[in-house]
Amino acid sequence: MTDFSEYEGKNVDKALEIASKELGKPVSELQYDVVSYGSSGIFGFVGVRKAKIRVKVGSNGEALDARNTVQNTARDLVAATFDDQDNGDKEPAKARAAVDEQEPAAEPQDLSEAAAVGETALRKMVDAICEEAQIAIEQKNGRLLYNIEGGNSGLLIGKRGQTLEAIQYLVEKIVNRQNDSRVRVLVDVEGYLNTRKSNLKRIASKMADKARKLNKPVTIGQMNAYDRRIVHLHLKDNQGVRTQSMGDGYYRKLVVFPKKRRRNKAEN
Repeated sequence: MTDFSEYEGKNVDKALEIASKELGKPVSELQYDVVSYGSSGIFGFVGVRKAKIRVKVGSNGEALDARNTVQNTARDLVAATFDDQDNGDKEPAKARAAVDEQEPAAEPQDLSEAAAVGETALRKMVDAICEEAQIAIEQKNGRLLYNIEGGNSGLLIGKRGQTLEAIQYLVEKIVNRQNDSRVRVLVDVEGYLNTRKSNLKRIASKMADKARKLNKPVTIGQMNAYDRRIVHLHLKDNQGVRTQSMGDGYYRKLVVFPKKRRRNKAEN
C-alpha cells in the first residue's frame, strides 16, 4: 500500500531538502508531486505562502524511488518560469482560455528574432530531458512551429501529451515575454500533434452522432484550449449539433449539443 507524507518549505527545493533529511533518501530518488509552489507575497510580508510537496512512501513510511522524473522536471520548469516573470500576467484563466480558442493573429513582418528566442529556450528544455534531439523551425499561418525529431519521443511527449504541453506553454510564454504582438507557438514531436488531431476529430464525430441519436448533450472530458479548438472547428459545419466550452480555467469541458429538430408543416 502506498501512503503520502507532506512537507513544506520556503520553496520547492527547501521542501525537498526537508523531506530528504527526514526520509533519509537523496532528493533525486524521491517520488513526489508539488501541491503548491508557494508565494513570496507582497514585499515579502503580506500573503506569504510556503511551498508544499507530497512524497510517496510505502506503508512502512519508507520513501519510494522516483518513477516520473520527466513530469517533475516539467513542473519545475513551469514554476521557474513563473518565478522569473513579472507579476503583470494576471489575466483571468477563463479569459485566457477564450483567447486561446480564437484564430491566430496576423503574421508579423519578421518572426526570426522571436523564433531564435524560442529555439534557445526549447533547446535547454529538450537537452534536460533527452539527448540527440534535433529541432526544426517553421513559420506557418502566423505561428511558430517547432518540430522535434530524434531523442526519446516518449519522454518528450509524456503521459497524454502533458510534458509536451508544458514545454509548449513555457516556450510560448518566453517568446511573448518581450514581444509587442502575440505570437502563437506550437511544439511538435515526430508528428504527434497530427496524430492527436486525427484522434480528436474521430472522437468528435462519434460524440456528435451520439448526441444526435440520444437527443441529449454529450460531454467530452476536460480539454486544453488547443484541443477544444480542433473539435469546435471540426463540428462547426455539422448541421445536427453545436459545441460549447463549459467551466472555468484552461482545462474546460466541451459539450456537444444536438440542435433542435424543426418540424415540417406537413407533420403538424
